[in-house]
Amino acid sequence: MLTKQRTIAKEVSISGVGLHTGNKSNMTFKPAPEDHGISFRRVDIEGSPEIPADIDHVTDLSRGTTIAVGNAEVKTVEHVLAAIMGVEIDNILVELDTNEPPVIDGSAKPFIDLLINAGFAEQEKPKDYLVIENTIHYRAKDAEVDIVAFPLDDFKVTVMIDYRNPALGSQYTSLFNMGEFPTEFAPARTFCFLHEVEDLHEQGLIQGGKFDNAVVIVDRDLSENELGGLMKKLGIHDSVVLGQNGILNNTQLRFPNEPVRHKVLDLIGDMALIGAPIKGHIMAARPGHKHNIEFVKMLRNLYKQNKLKMKYQVKKESDVILDINAIKKMLPHRYPFLLVDKVIALEHGKSITGVKNVTINEPFFQGHFPQKPVMPGVLIVEAMAQTGGLLLLSFFESYEGKLAYFTSIDKAKFRKQVIPGDQLFFNVEVLDRKRNIFKLKGKVHKNSVDGELAAEAEFMCAIVDE
Repeated sequence: MLTKQRTIAKEVSISGVGLHTGNKSNMTFKPAPEDHGISFRRVDIEGSPEIPADIDHVTDLSRGTTIAVGNAEVKTVEHVLAAIMGVEIDNILVELDTNEPPVIDGSAKPFIDLLINAGFAEQEKPKDYLVIENTIHYRAKDAEVDIVAFPLDDFKVTVMIDYRNPALGSQYTSLFNMGEFPTEFAPARTFCFLHEVEDLHEQGLIQGGKFDNAVVIVDRDLSENELGGLMKKLGIHDSVVLGQNGILNNTQLRFPNEPVRHKVLDLIGDMALIGAPIKGHIMAARPGHKHNIEFVKMLRNLYKQNKLKMKYQVKKESDVILDINAIKKMLPHRYPFLLVDKVIALEHGKSITGVKNVTINEPFFQGHFPQKPVMPGVLIVEAMAQTGGLLLLSFFESYEGKLAYFTSIDKAKFRKQVIPGDQLFFNVEVLDRKRNIFKLKGKVHKNSVDGELAAEAEFMCAIVDE
């Protein structure tokens, strides 16, 4: 695998129509500097807003992945992202003059060919990988979807699909390394079932769909008159036949298992939204954009945790996100008011779990019920707020020069006494945000993450410049 970041050597452009919008689309790939990542720029909107291609900017999953910033959006980005990942580009700017890339032939191959034609420029900084060190499992029981990431010092993808359709059947494939992608997976076209076509069109989708940019699998019986009526409704005036091979219009597949190869393509495109390539083996059963994105959220959170550990944590511990030394780098509090010992769980922008070990040596026990030591409730809330402060700082790219100030408390309740020997788990989640003002909810459990509830409260915090 590559060790240094890279971009393209020159600008290249391509034109066509968007698959779902049908809009005429002109797209240009441009070189980008180190650590820029992948982004899309809408040059048809005033100010040419730029949209980072990451999971935090995903806004819609209607038969494709849409990213947006404000009112600037780009639909169906997965084929473009798959091509960028498929040639291992880290930094690139994609300019568009409409809200969807051109579909071309429904695969990633035209974009792959364009990027290869542009050539590659190696950059100085090292490539930033998300290394899978422990098995990560996503499961959606209602849809029979499983996606798992296993440790591997390379990149491999294995996908299985089963739509219980005679023309499609069960299909399986593996990509053993990214070098196979341009020839073995990029040419696989998008596909759908005949029964979906009318519904998709009525939803305002597939306005640019044609038989030369999609594979339509026949899964229902139609008379010639019914088929003709459907094509008329779709605005398709060419001659169409149901086909003898289970595919509308007798379209010939590029691979015997082209549909499952396209699922690999989509999965790789969606995984670009992590913000870094992966070292690991991804196995997926019946994946789709909705579930890909849920899995990518898990990996994106892991990626952010790893970045946080690399920046603040000196000693690597598998069950600790932030140890006391890392916490001291992020919070200004010191003895006797630093009340969080470690962080064991962190979902960036959503929730956090901090831990405090309560000992008889705490200075407040010397004067607070010294004959029967009880931890003051105000300090329990303060510890909860400090934990919340660590969570809020994760909203920002850089924590230096920022402070989390506690501004109000509401609905505070103290359920159980906290005494020496207790271990407290502070579970804090974000309820709301308005700019740099956050509303949080915290619960404190004794001796395990879901142990006895000792206290709870809602509170407001402000992030300000130091």
